[in-house]
Amino acid sequence: MQPTADIAVIGLAVMGQNLILNMNDHGFTVVAYNRTVEKVDRFLSQEAKGTKVVGAHSVPEMVAQLKRPRRVMLMVKAGAAVDEFLDQLLPHLEPGDILIDGGNSLFEDTIRRTKAVEAKGLLYIGTGVSGGEEGARRGPSIMPGGSPGAWEHVRPIFQAIAAKVEDGSPCCDWVGENGAGHFVKMVHNGIEYGDMQLICEAYQLLRDGLGMTADEMQPVFARWNEGDLDSYLIQITRDILGFKDTDGQPLVDKILDTAGQKGTGKWTVMSSQDLGIPITLIAEAVYGRCVSALKEERVQAAKHLKGPKPRISGDRAAFTEAVRQALYAAKIVSYAQGFMLMRAAAAHYQWNLNYGGVALMWRGGCIIRSRFLGKIKEAFDHKPKLSNLMLDPFFKKAIRASQRSWRQVVATAARKGLPIPALATALSFYDGYRSARLPANLLQAQRDYFGAHTYERVDQPRGQFFHTNWTGHGGVVASSTYNA
Repeated sequence: MQPTADIAVIGLAVMGQNLILNMNDHGFTVVAYNRTVEKVDRFLSQEAKGTKVVGAHSVPEMVAQLKRPRRVMLMVKAGAAVDEFLDQLLPHLEPGDILIDGGNSLFEDTIRRTKAVEAKGLLYIGTGVSGGEEGARRGPSIMPGGSPGAWEHVRPIFQAIAAKVEDGSPCCDWVGENGAGHFVKMVHNGIEYGDMQLICEAYQLLRDGLGMTADEMQPVFARWNEGDLDSYLIQITRDILGFKDTDGQPLVDKILDTAGQKGTGKWTVMSSQDLGIPITLIAEAVYGRCVSALKEERVQAAKHLKGPKPRISGDRAAFTEAVRQALYAAKIVSYAQGFMLMRAAAAHYQWNLNYGGVALMWRGGCIIRSRFLGKIKEAFDHKPKLSNLMLDPFFKKAIRASQRSWRQVVATAARKGLPIPALATALSFYDGYRSARLPANLLQAQRDYFGAHTYERVDQPRGQFFHTNWTGHGGVVASSTYNA
């Protein structure tokens, strides 16, 4: 029998099922397979009933139904499960076939897997897929990278099922070689951590500082969603604040204040440390979740560690507007740091990243989708080699307009004992980045004093290193120089 299927998807959790149904909606024939084969039959008889989706109960049966080059997409848990499936699949495939990992894999694993699969003559794609369950079903943001030769074979499918922006452009394009797609998805998730933390800090300022109820905050976030902060995360915050429990009270007030995480934010911070890029806001967002997890300790500490009363007096409407402006300015910093990290990774791993294209891919379908990203795309379209987003005329002007309010909010929160680590670190980064001279000269002198680590001089060319015998004891010695 002649193979008729365009692509196979392995993994029938919600994301896998919804991607299959999305592909079916766009005219592609999909083979559904799952390690627990009973899920295949259940899917075909329920969610996929009446569609062109076909099932398979074994890897050979799945492969036999695929047109050449065979395209197999894994939607399984990142880590060992991906390697286990690759080991199962490779003996049944042939050179030119394409393996796709659509999970949240660590980009370094994708680099390794691309090399191993290409060595066998096959092609490999590691692709970020963002948008959650609804995005997978109706149109996600898709960020593919890996073997460049695979792109033309998956482009029609991926761009058909991806979200579209206003002019119809798909939120999907080729990102780069080996692990580039999964790296960009990792940074997306890190920025998502930052956005969520910033919104939560704004919420706490309004709740604990101004004493606003969920019902009072709901229209505030609704207004914010109609302006510069228009985004999916502000939208769902608006909806959450208006959602009532069965007793008619706001459900958000009954949710325990401990946040979970799956690791992509942590990966982003670890990668930034390897590359030497200060993504301070995302780091604070990750640690903010860690602090939230110390619930029992915090409850006890609250009984013993005292601070000022958090209530903020004065013009409530004026301070609410100041919070909005601070949130917007800090958001600019967060994205600037994320794009700094991608630029450093591109140089290190020799990826040719299109930063305007990345912003377009994030413009729709994904969790961080927002009006804001359109401005980022314009910035990089205007100047592809832009070194920092804050130097773009639009964003430079936006920070200038928001700066007074931003400083007011950070200072007020400090005086009132309200924790705003992301808003505050964004301001500190901004001030550090715009400083022509930082106190690191003293730090380097300290390092040279106790460890002979050497230093450079302002009155000598860069690249010349000096050591001083600060105590007058010991010989003329020096350790290795430092990275700067």
